Amino acid sequence: MNKVIKDTPRARGYFVTGTDTGVGKTLVASALVHLHAARGLRSAGMKPVASGASFDGERWRNDDADALSAASNLALPPALVNPFLFRSATAPHLAAREEGKHISIDHLERCYRDICAAAEVVIVEGAGGFLVPLDDDHNSDALAARLRLPAIMVVGIRLGCINHALLTQLAIRAKSLPLAGWVANHIDADEPYAQAMVESLTRRIDAPLLGELPWMDATDAGRAAQLLDAAALGLPAVH
Repeated sequence: MNKVIKDTPRARGYFVTGTDTGVGKTLVASALVHLHAARGLRSAGMKPVASGASFDGERWRNDDADALSAASNLALPPALVNPFLFRSATAPHLAAREEGKHISIDHLERCYRDICAAAEVVIVEGAGGFLVPLDDDHNSDALAARLRLPAIMVVGIRLGCINHALLTQLAIRAKSLPLAGWVANHIDADEPYAQAMVESLTRRIDAPLLGELPWMDATDAGRAAQLLDAAALGLPAVH
């Protein structure tokens, strides 16, 4: 059993989760880092666990972790931004097993605390969906509960997203975490019922819609940041 580390800092920030993999968590997490940095706050992103890496000649890298670092206005060591990086693009517990490693929630919390010592805002991006396994005994929701950050749910607007979003909302509530809001991300340019899906979710999700991102042929976290509702997150307007 993991030992709880006392006095985890309650940094301003969020745990960004999604209804599935490939729904735009990194885009939204990076946009949130941008949003806070634009208001003069020391803003950092963290990708605790990432699966799928490429070697650049010096070290193994992950695109999601790199995007969060690029959005930040702090220079942090890669080992803090992304403590666990696995080469295979599969579920974290499977990738870790393949490399003979174990994902330690205690270590992830220590890295989070170290980032909090330097940052005013920490945006933590989960891996896959809210219940993706980290090891044989813990899922991603265990990390979210340990860090005690309010959650932001990214919903990829496509067939099946309503059920996935409502189940994810239930899972977040089951961990007694506040759901600060959700973001509708249009990931299917050809979905004929996309707007009806957003309207249905707005009626059913008990949290504010923080933004609706149009389908993008290229990732642009800066543009996405402009489409998020800063006021709903308690942030002032930028003049």
